[in-house]
Amino acid sequence: MDLMKPLLGAARGSLSKALAFAVAATLSTATLSTAALAAEKPAEFQIGITTYSSGSASVFGVPARDAAVLLAEQLNARGGIGGVPVKLHFIDEGAGLETLMTEYRRLVEDVGVDIMFGSISSGICNKVAPLAEDLEVINFMWDCGTQRILEDDKYKFVFRTQANATPEVLAPLAYLLKHNPDFKTIAVVNQDYAWGRDSWEIFSTALKTQRPDVEIVAELFPAFGAADFSTEVSRLLALKPDVILSTSWGGDLDTFVRQARQRGLFEQSKFLLALAESSLQRLGDDLPEGVIVAARGDHYFLHPEVRDNNDFKAFNEAFKSKTGQYPIYSVYHMVQAFAALEAVYAKAIAANGGAWPDKEQVAGAMVGLEFKGFGRPLTIREDGQAVEAQLVGTTLKAEGYPFKVIDKMEIYDGAGLTAPVGENSIAWIKSFAAGRLKIDGAAYDHK
Repeated sequence: MDLMKPLLGAARGSLSKALAFAVAATLSTATLSTAALAAEKPAEFQIGITTYSSGSASVFGVPARDAAVLLAEQLNARGGIGGVPVKLHFIDEGAGLETLMTEYRRLVEDVGVDIMFGSISSGICNKVAPLAEDLEVINFMWDCGTQRILEDDKYKFVFRTQANATPEVLAPLAYLLKHNPDFKTIAVVNQDYAWGRDSWEIFSTALKTQRPDVEIVAELFPAFGAADFSTEVSRLLALKPDVILSTSWGGDLDTFVRQARQRGLFEQSKFLLALAESSLQRLGDDLPEGVIVAARGDHYFLHPEVRDNNDFKAFNEAFKSKTGQYPIYSVYHMVQAFAALEAVYAKAIAANGGAWPDKEQVAGAMVGLEFKGFGRPLTIREDGQAVEAQLVGTTLKAEGYPFKVIDKMEIYDGAGLTAPVGENSIAWIKSFAAGRLKIDGAAYDHK
């Protein structure tokens, strides 16, 4: 036993040293981990944004880009996201899908952006959503409308910060059925891509449930970016439909309206232009009175419920001073994307004990997120889709404006016009009973 004492002593000494080393190593690792967590808060918060900077859709995309720059300036003046200044990177959707996808991947993998806002075009969103999921980058679908993306697939990192096509189309239809119920025939002129096809499917399916007696006399789908609508206008002049629907937007809608006006088509048929709020200023006197127009949400620079709000007025004035134009709905969609970004990081940072959150925590905080742009409040559902109110009205010539304003407005709650979580919009609409769209929104006249 006496011979063992030195060995045991040595063993104890070695064990003590080992324990001391282990404790020191653990403390060192903990210190390093704490430092690493602190270092995760970036010096700059980088946002990648896809929008049309060229092509016919740039009349819609450039104002949104201008808005993003203005919003970033204002956000940085307030201290940025969680105290981190933001930096913007833009991708031109007009450069084509292949170039956009390459640039999108570059911003995520090489630049290391913290979030992507993509996109305007529904056709591009169809491609961007799975790419974002593959790259594990949070993507806000800040403007594209096709409902299929979040209905056909489930995503962890993809969210839409505005409504989808379903309420954006059902609201104008409800307005038409209420204010012009006596039509017997209808025709559609839509851009030939995802939004044009999907929005018409929603509208026509709902119309059949509410007015099966109405005859669809023409379904016309000119190419996206078309410059000549003479064939479509000639056919519509011959068919004489009671109502002509178009969910086209941007330069395509502007061109169609001008060519239809020149040939007297507005004198023959009632027009329903579901996205024409964004074209009012550009079209001026080319757009007649009495046309039903909507705003893909409750977006309008004379929004009757917030027009006297100081922040709303200040933003509109700043935007007009910067661009020479009043904001259009693409601008307000960008506002909502920034509002959602600020709200979700505030929520995630609070839930993380004040520490900078990782992308999984931010994605988790998106579910149930409540935020507000310059319209009614929005909520992100568990499927990543925002619920948004819808504004519809009729064009009016008013003193003080060199373009038509919106009169006889109705603002519809978005919840009852959006397919429930887990349901397909078309299947849901097919279940509508007669009279399902006999709804009243909050009514306002132009003042």
